[in-house]
Amino acid sequence: MSLTTNDAMIEIRPSAHAASPEERAKRMTNPGFGRIFTDHMVVVHYRDGQGWDRGVLRAYAPIELDPAASVLHYGQAIFEGFKAYKQPDGAIACFRPEANARRFNTSAARLAMPELPEATFLSAAKALITQDQAWVPGAVGESLYMRPLMIAMEPALGVRPSNEYLFILLASPSGAYFPAGVKPVTVWISDDYVRAAPGGTGFAKCAGNYAASLVAQRQAQGEGCDQVVWLDAIHRTYIEEMGGMNIFFVYQEKGETVVVTPELTGTLLPGITRDSLLQLAREQGFRAEERKITVDEWRSAIQEGRMTEAFACGTAAVITPVGHVKSRKGDWTIHNGETGPVAASLRETLLNLQHGLSKDSHGWMKKIV
Repeated sequence: MSLTTNDAMIEIRPSAHAASPEERAKRMTNPGFGRIFTDHMVVVHYRDGQGWDRGVLRAYAPIELDPAASVLHYGQAIFEGFKAYKQPDGAIACFRPEANARRFNTSAARLAMPELPEATFLSAAKALITQDQAWVPGAVGESLYMRPLMIAMEPALGVRPSNEYLFILLASPSGAYFPAGVKPVTVWISDDYVRAAPGGTGFAKCAGNYAASLVAQRQAQGEGCDQVVWLDAIHRTYIEEMGGMNIFFVYQEKGETVVVTPELTGTLLPGITRDSLLQLAREQGFRAEERKITVDEWRSAIQEGRMTEAFACGTAAVITPVGHVKSRKGDWTIHNGETGPVAASLRETLLNLQHGLSKDSHGWMKKIV
């Protein structure tokens, strides 16, 4: 399916200093994640009483920010992340961009920011990907990562919503997340910190959520772990997320494979990859459930052999298997510290769909060019 947009919403001003093919190829060699950026970006301004201006695609460059800009003092900042993939016929398609546009506005509403018209969000994506299509890598697992964000721009120190905002869309070529093959991670269960509380901003992709997570991530690394696992803020018992990703568990019950993920309570991010994997799991014949899971259940289910795998999911890594768990109450290993068959199957299924190597029966892939 092609992405339906209003191309008149974005004015195109190509950069006079775009990278040469040789320079682009050099920069795209082993790009990693989020380290290099394409030639252009899209900016759209908002002012109370005037609404959103016409967007402009222009050269990627620093933005000017007043020291009193509200975002620097009161943290009105949200973002999203989605990807564009090269298809076998040379076309470029995005994975579920409309879902990202809707979640972007959910985050905006929670932070008292203006909603961006979905058509503007999608038109910005089409304009930038079309202009910088040479930056889209072609191998399976590689993609052009799209980062939309919105920040409060009004220079004012009063504690209130800003009356001026800036939407920016930038793009970054992304290499394979596991270039040497999928590697299971070791995680640390955090007892000292929580990611989100009921009534807070856990369901939104706002910058403050990630800033507050960094100290726990540093603690996990100090314990020899790759990622932190978050527990609920009230009971400190129920598993919520892993780092900035949703988490899944695989059970074997009475000859049936059951894929379980924590239910959305308002404190978890409603991941688009999470939602996609729930649907794909059911199509592969697994039972898929959303419910609460405690740390004690995780440990005992592993010890009893009822749980066979655990993995996290998100836009960047798609699926990250969990091989080892560490906590103050004990450690345990999952699937001998190796990637399990369910995680491997779901990851391959989703990647093949995204790269156009299998049929997209859901209409998730939107052709850009």
